Amino acid sequence: MQRYGMMIHLKPEAEEAYKLHHHSVWPEILKVIRECNISNYSIFLKDGILFSYFEYHGQDFAVDMARMAADPTTREWWALVGPMQQPLASRAEGEWWATMEEVFHQD
Repeated sequence: MQRYGMMIHLKPEAEEAYKLHHHSVWPEILKVIRECNISNYSIFLKDGILFSYFEYHGQDFAVDMARMAADPTTREWWALVGPMQQPLASRAEGEWWATMEEVFHQD
């Protein structure tokens, strides 16, 4: 299992809509997340920054993320919430959400 932390800016004018959409995430989206070997997924918001945490239980993260990106319903969801987000300037090339370095963990 690999833990992931990621972050992105949330546009101020989109905060309420973003929260509303995430209070009732489409069941098909949740299904794809599970099918792509992601569990224990959370998104937090503070001062215009979204922080996501999840645990990946698969064998090939890139393959599972490509599978997720190819799903039509996921693409529709991303088209809905993506414009509400603003990527960090410091993100790696090809990233939307910036991947964070884990510096400490305790079970």
